[in-house]
Amino acid sequence: MEYSSWVKVMLFMAFFSLPALVECRVRHYKFDVVLKNTTRLCSTKPIVTVNGKFPGPTLYAREDDTVLVKVVNHVHYNLSIHWHGIRQLRTGWADGPAYITQCPIQPKQSYLYNFTLTGQRGTLWYHAHILWLRATVHGAIVILPKRGVPYPFPAPHKEAVVVLAEWWKSDTEAVINEALKSGLAPNVSDSHVINGHPGPLSTCASKASSQGGYNLQVENGKTYMLRIINAALNEELFFKVAGHKFTVVEVDACYTKPFKTDTILIAPGQTTNVLITADQSSGKYLVAASPFMDSPIAVDNSTATATLHYAGTLSTSLTTLTKPPPQNATPVASSFTDSLKSLNSAKYPAKVPLKIDHSLFFTVGLGLNACKSCSSGNQVVAAINNVTFVMPKTALLEAHVFNKSGVFTDDFPGNPPTSFNYTGNLTTANLATTTGTRLYRLAYNSTVQLVLQDTGFISTENHPIHLHGFNFFAIGRGLGNYNSKTDPQNFNLVDPVERNTIGVPSGGWVAFRFRADNPGVWFMHCHLEIHTTWGLKMAFIVDNGKGPNQSILPPPSDLPKC
Repeated sequence: MEYSSWVKVMLFMAFFSLPALVECRVRHYKFDVVLKNTTRLCSTKPIVTVNGKFPGPTLYAREDDTVLVKVVNHVHYNLSIHWHGIRQLRTGWADGPAYITQCPIQPKQSYLYNFTLTGQRGTLWYHAHILWLRATVHGAIVILPKRGVPYPFPAPHKEAVVVLAEWWKSDTEAVINEALKSGLAPNVSDSHVINGHPGPLSTCASKASSQGGYNLQVENGKTYMLRIINAALNEELFFKVAGHKFTVVEVDACYTKPFKTDTILIAPGQTTNVLITADQSSGKYLVAASPFMDSPIAVDNSTATATLHYAGTLSTSLTTLTKPPPQNATPVASSFTDSLKSLNSAKYPAKVPLKIDHSLFFTVGLGLNACKSCSSGNQVVAAINNVTFVMPKTALLEAHVFNKSGVFTDDFPGNPPTSFNYTGNLTTANLATTTGTRLYRLAYNSTVQLVLQDTGFISTENHPIHLHGFNFFAIGRGLGNYNSKTDPQNFNLVDPVERNTIGVPSGGWVAFRFRADNPGVWFMHCHLEIHTTWGLKMAFIVDNGKGPNQSILPPPSDLPKC
């Protein structure tokens, strides 16, 4: 990590250790969203950024702080920002997904996002939530514990944010628009990046020192915490450091039982905090981020690289290399996922709902609908329970709160329309889906068990599903078709991992539970951006409870208009 970045982190932490007299509980940020000419892979293009940075600036706060972020749109696209993983208790107006909780911020307009980090601490992130702008509009959110509250693991010497992402030489909006015109899948990215750089092994690294990659400076014998974020649009990633092991201590801003591994798996939308000790001989060690895909789907097979650099090591020293797992290394991926458990301590208990009010079964997968305007004659689509979601032209939350008719229906099916061999060979099946803006309604404080089942339409595939407004407990997963009689016998209701984004395994299923204690309209979608574009999304309405403390707050006066 650059020295200046360490200094910023240490100054921030020193500031928050001052007496209560100077503690500021409201954090103010300004995000100017601007175009910035940026060079990667020997070519330059204008990209949409926050404050001219890629990745964007890190937002720092503490648990229970209130955060105010003024977002000013200086580009020609409509814009919205999602604060991924922030609960937004009663403040759904600040959640950010365009046409779900707000109309987008139009060019030359601004919006003040106002939310409180109630009971949350850890690593989350923010990103654009409209079009494919999140390819470059993203950054970290670091929520430190309350002052005087230690981590539930040994305090690291220093911390670093590591943002994994993808890079296209072409304009990403042109990439997705071309795909939609053809009806087929878009071109994959040209490179993966670590903190904005392909790395020293990139073919362009020697031609421009600025593209030499990210350097994480460490001292022998010291332990560091890496706050890792997968901001990639469409690809799950393996992450490893040559010769070193990680201790995983948190995912999606929820503490885990610590466990050691040399490889982590992180899906788009997920965050993972790991401890790494500089316990090897002084030198330079390769950091690698490479794709995981265990289905016959095209991916960017490049490996992004960075360097773990021990203090005192000459820059000309050879780098110790590491070999990434094979692209289809399902056992490596499953081993990591199966090792994740909630910390479930007295201070941080796993409050798994035991009584269930809504038992839902959602199929997730691809489809194919006729398309007269597509050059191929068909359009690849995606669906949940055979419903390809149609985005409204006004915000769903506004329509719900103000009882606007004709915007959505609340009849989203709790089960697929027909039962079938979900993970069988379905290439000759009817691939057509239905379309609609259909939501599922929940009473305040009701409990939900949701089983997500992958399907074999076109191809099975891993789907990282993100639920806005809630954390949930991942109580079970398996391969093949979910069996409602036998599989629940193996559910973990004691210490299941808690998170906000979960991978549905390719050709398999995952089950999770949550309590609907947050009134509003909450988006749920695949965090593979192409699948979201194709319609693999829906939303839950959670009605107000009793009294103001169980009701959504009124909308802010500057809420954007459609």
